[in-house]
Amino acid sequence: MLIKIHPDNPSERQINVVVDVLRKGGVIIYPSDTVYAMGCDITKPKAIERIAQIKGIKKEKANFSFVVSDLSHLADYCKPIPNNIFKIMKRAFPGPFTFILNANSNVPNLLQNNKKTVGIRVPDNKIPIEIVRMLGNPIITTSIHDEDELIEYTTDPELIFEKYEKLVDLVIDGGFGGNVASTIIDCTNEEPTVTRLGKGDPDILI
Repeated sequence: MLIKIHPDNPSERQINVVVDVLRKGGVIIYPSDTVYAMGCDITKPKAIERIAQIKGIKKEKANFSFVVSDLSHLADYCKPIPNNIFKIMKRAFPGPFTFILNANSNVPNLLQNNKKTVGIRVPDNKIPIEIVRMLGNPIITTSIHDEDELIEYTTDPELIFEKYEKLVDLVIDGGFGGNVASTIIDCTNEEPTVTRLGKGDPDILI
């Protein structure tokens, strides 16, 4: 299913369609403030397994991040966050960043692996934010890569649908996506470090 959702003014009815698919254990592709991503409800182990299979990776080794609607539920998934890191996150979000944090015991249970860390995103895009808000818990986020050697990410949602329509349950057309991924900031040690430079300005750390 391909569903068109307005990026600036997503309708509640359409978001409900997406949430219903997620609650039934479906896998979706959706826009973010960076590139198009694949995701599912983090409480659905079989859906997480499907995403790993689609991406051709072992679930135990997958570096999946969570999309949250704000920073109020971090304690559900992360160990206590130092004040300096929390202040940086408040400045950075919503925005094109992924923060790697020390996971608490909920994360390995959800992902059914031995992950000690979790990536957290609050994208500056109303579509995933509204999905998470109405779903009531985070969704997995993992970028949609292109097999073309020259293009790292597919930006056209109709082409994404053509490629993935038999693999996923729903593709959201939220307009053309970007082709630069998020900036990854590792906060698992005392000093935060940029481990991948992407769309987000690393000066946020200063």
